[in-house]
Amino acid sequence: MSLLLDYLNATLTPDNMRWMAKQLAKQADLQEGSLKPYTMEEIDAMIDEAEAEIAAGKGTPHEEVMREWDEEIARMEQEELEMAEVV
Repeated sequence: MSLLLDYLNATLTPDNMRWMAKQLAKQADLQEGSLKPYTMEEIDAMIDEAEAEIAAGKGTPHEEVMREWDEEIARMEQEELEMAEVV
């Protein structure tokens, strides 16, 4: 996300930045307005489904999730270093 922000800061005029900020704020307001809370029945159904998947051996073990997360963070840090070297 920071790479996108850096790019936009380097390429947009102040007027373009203000316009984009207004557009993003409008979109955020629309998305927040469309969210609805889950009912307890929906939450219970999601929990039941998750428990059934765990019992069936589906899902990803915690260790694997953390390993993938560490790899993703390392990849992003490497990309940031490479970008810094280019600039």
